[in-house]
Amino acid sequence: MLQTKIKKVFAVTALACIALSGTMSTSATQIGTGTVTGSGAFDSPIDWNDVFGAGSSASGSVENIRIKARILPSLSMEISDEEIDLGDLVPGVPSNGSLDIEIGTNAVSGVSITARSQNAGLTNLNDGTIQINDLTTDWVAESYTWGSTPTAADDSSFTTFSASGLATAVEINDNTTEHTVYTTNKPEATNLVDDVKFNVEATATAETPAGLYEDYVTFTVTANF
Repeated sequence: MLQTKIKKVFAVTALACIALSGTMSTSATQIGTGTVTGSGAFDSPIDWNDVFGAGSSASGSVENIRIKARILPSLSMEISDEEIDLGDLVPGVPSNGSLDIEIGTNAVSGVSITARSQNAGLTNLNDGTIQINDLTTDWVAESYTWGSTPTAADDSSFTTFSASGLATAVEINDNTTEHTVYTTNKPEATNLVDDVKFNVEATATAETPAGLYEDYVTFTVTANF
């Protein structure tokens, strides 16, 4: 009788172990595949938990599906006027004029603007050998300078935005030098024509020949995307 009871205990224990083993089963069956059309690189299994009815589920995932976009570079330069009129030059008295330049760009590293004289000085329209500059090739040395000043209030949203110009005026006496009149380090919006002020000053002498004088400026803007 004792042996029969022991066998029954073993049998019940065995059944309990089988039942517990069933509830702890982590078996799964692949019932499908997650794919990307035209590519096998993304194939991944979709697995079923081998359960019917309550608790039945299947799942799978496809990784590394890329989402991308593009923003095209933008750059604009607006100059406030087509000329700077210094008026009648009085010997020994500096005559000043200016214009404003507005920049708009999404260049991540900002922009630079250079200015180059086309005539190497204010040139006499009747005699191209006579110029207002600091050279004495025409026997008389005058002064003809450019400078620039960035506007105090910038129109960039970047707190680290900085701008610089020609803090010290430079004498203009050649037509090859690209004078950097504005340099920034971040993008900036297009709001008003006020990012940088370009300044021109000329001083004649009592011996500067009478006549009409002109120079032309080439402004070049370069973005650092």
